[in-house]
Formats: sequence, C-alpha cells, structure tokens
Amino acid sequence: MATDANGLSTDLRVLQKDDWDKWYDTLVRGFGGVPEAAEERELWNSLTEFDRSLGVWDGDECVGTAGAFSFRLTVPGGASLPVAGVTMVSVAATHRRRGLLTSMMRRQLDDVRAWGEPLAVLTASEPAIYGRFGYGNATFSLAAEIDTTRVHLSVPDGTDDVRVRYAVPADVLDVCEALYARLVPERPGMLARRPGWERLGVLDPASEREGASPLQCVLAERDGETVGYARYRVKPEWELSGSNGTVSVEDLAALDPAANAALWRFLFGIDLTTKVTVRGRPADDAWQYLVSDPRRCQPWLRDSLYVRPVEVGAALEARTYQTPVDVVFDVEDTFCPWNAGRWRLSGDAKGASCERTADAADVALSVRELGAAYLGGVSLASLATAGRVREIRPGALAEASLGFGTRVPPWLPHGF
Repeated sequence: MATDANGLSTDLRVLQKDDWDKWYDTLVRGFGGVPEAAEERELWNSLTEFDRSLGVWDGDECVGTAGAFSFRLTVPGGASLPVAGVTMVSVAATHRRRGLLTSMMRRQLDDVRAWGEPLAVLTASEPAIYGRFGYGNATFSLAAEIDTTRVHLSVPDGTDDVRVRYAVPADVLDVCEALYARLVPERPGMLARRPGWERLGVLDPASEREGASPLQCVLAERDGETVGYARYRVKPEWELSGSNGTVSVEDLAALDPAANAALWRFLFGIDLTTKVTVRGRPADDAWQYLVSDPRRCQPWLRDSLYVRPVEVGAALEARTYQTPVDVVFDVEDTFCPWNAGRWRLSGDAKGASCERTADAADVALSVRELGAAYLGGVSLASLATAGRVREIRPGALAEASLGFGTRVPPWLPHGF
C-alpha cells in the first residue's frame, strides 16, 4: 500500500485471474476506450502471464496496469536471450502525476532482475515516456506506399522457379510458423514465439479491416517445399478513371532471394490495384533493392523496439562482437543503481566477458544509450555526435562502435 502527497492510498499487486476483465478494461480505456473484437480480447486474455502482470488499485478500482511477457530475443551472434517484453502499460487519467507509473516500473525491473532476465524490451506508444527509466530506441521499422503503376521489379535468377499459390491463413499457420522459426536466429531483434503467439498473425477482426478484404495468404513453394509466405489484404477502390485498389502487406517471410522476389512480384501484380503499402518491415527490406524507382515508394522509418539492460554484465556477455573489443564503459544508471559504475567488456566474434573493474574508463554513457546500441542498429559513434556518449580514451569509441555493429540491421517482426 502506498500513499501519495495528497494522502490517497493505492495498492500495487500482482494480477489475479478474477481481476483480468477489470484490469484489461482499464488498459483499453487508457488507449482511447474503443472496445475490441471478442476474438482479440480472448487472445490477449490467453496470452497474459498473470504472475508477470501488475495492477494498481484504488479500492475496487483498477487505476494502473503493466505486464511483462516472457520472450526469447535474438541478439548479435545468434544467441537467444530471455527477455521481459514490457507491455500493457497504462495509468488512469484520474490518477496521473501521483507516481503510479514510476512505482510500476520500479517493481517491474526489480522483478525482471529476480527472474534472471538480462534485458527488458518494449514498444512505446509515447516515445518520450520511457527514456527516464533507461530504455533506448534500438531498432527501426520501415513503412512505404509504393505506386505499382510506375514502379517495377527487377528480380533475381531463380524467381520463375518459385510457385506462388493461395492458401487459407489459418490452414497453413503451422507451416508459416515453422518457416518463421527458421529465420529467427538470423537477425538480431527477432522474437522466438511461445505457443499461442502464432495466432496474432492471423487475428482478423472485421472491425479493423477499414474496408479491406479479410486476411489473405499465399505460399511460395519450390520442389514441394514451402520457402516463403505473405499475408495481406486488398482494399478495392474505384474512381472515374478506373480501379485504384490497395494491397496492404501484413507479413512476409522468405528463406532466399528468389522466394522473396516471387512474393513481392505477386503482390505488385494483383489485379485492380495501383499501390502496395507496407509497414513494420526491416530497415533493409529487400524490395528496396529490386524496385525501379525508390522515390515513388515513399519509404520512411519509425522507432520500434526499445531495449533496457537490466543486468549490464550479463547482457553484454550474451552477445558477440563483429570486431575485437576491449573497452571499459562507465555506465550511469540512477534507476537501477546495481548497473552503475565501470565495466570491462572484452569480446570478439566468438564470445565475450563483461566484469566490474577499477580500471580507468574508456567510454562514458548512460544505460539508455547502452540499450540503444545493444542490438547493433544504433551506432555508439552516432550517439556520441549527439553528445549522448563521451569518449575518454582516444580510439575507444571507434573500437566499440565497430564491435557493436551487425551484418544486418536488427528488426522487431511484430508488436506485443
């Protein structure tokens, strides 16, 4: 039980199953109050990890929510690291500025540490909120609106050997999930999904289609093997000049360049459509290098996954480094003070160690910047140009920046 400056008491406690409906209604109201479809609500109920979820109560009223899904996240080098996927965070508008969010973040990070998970990650509805709790933006996602009447694809050899066929999304869910699982170790930031999470990819409430078709799916096959899939919707539109429909790509995955190109060629060529829209794609998505005119694709990036080292030493040891690194970081972390101080990171492409040290610091930064750089998508050197990272030993920043880099940009494939 906590009492704020106005003498009002609230109770922060672990969520009980009987309280879920009231807890979830508080969350929905915090995000605008628009009711969700029954199947969507049922899915989130089934995915909720009650012993990892928190609620703040004012008497019988739920006034704050927070959860932490248990995921495994691919980190540079291909290791799968247990992480807390922070989610479902809200504070009732009637209880703002009373420290409720801070109290939930404090309890949650203490719990994550006790669970032995070196990282906490989240996607932010409002990016300005979480920096003060040590979360740094570590990945970006790509969106685009492609004019397929004026943009054409140049596909690689072997594309014609790939067969594309329609499939009912729910009927091929296991096939698609198995293909996705093969790709998870190849890119930092990808989530190994626990059972039940595959349903998120085919959730298709009519209320959220905005005039588009039900979810559609095609499989890419070669020699009887599934080598890719795409899920999409089509929104028909007609003008005086004729058809002007839109293909909205919801998900696409492929095992090789030819399968990837075959899927994009199919999507670009759907009858009675003039544009393809994509969102939430990796920053280096391959279609960008197949199109004839990138200017008419209107690509743009937005922030995606925010990373927070909960145990600095364990987190830095869990990944590898593309070039040798031997650097002492002086880490500032006022919210999780057990991380504060100097850490010697020594590592290369085979592995790493990170331990407390009394040696002089080479690079100084806060845990927020360490989280931003952790997956290799944000350069320590770039953060230094913004004054967020400070080099103490000449040459140490270049050494660390190169080491932290990755072969491909990190990518979060879906929200949570």
